[in-house]
Amino acid sequence: EVQLQASGGGLVQPGGSLRLSCAASGFTFGTYAMSWVRQAPGQGREGISAISTRDLRTFYADSVKGRFTIASDPTAATVYLQMYSLKPEDTAIYYCAASAHGHIISLPPEPFYELWGQGTQVTVSS
Repeated sequence: EVQLQASGGGLVQPGGSLRLSCAASGFTFGTYAMSWVRQAPGQGREGISAISTRDLRTFYADSVKGRFTIASDPTAATVYLQMYSLKPEDTAIYYCAASAHGHIISLPPEPFYELWGQGTQVTVSS
């Protein structure tokens, strides 16, 4: 059974940090491009970060560039999203997603991914 289990969300004050984790199982982790996609209240899904399987290149949306870092641990089949300097506009459900088109050269749009996790809520508020 294919699973993407996201965790690490919560309530944090503006300027704070969080680290999200996504544990993958049921597919060959090292051959898939992994990503984080978020959905803010009342808005569509936004791809914010991705990591390519072949060369581990990372990609970020302008909205998070310089504040978020994606990393992959193939030995644990886990991808992480370290988030710093969080803002209220970062409030969203954060989803882990994966694509068998593992080698990517830019940040893919949300329909690119065929595997999805259940999401974890991140709320940035004072």
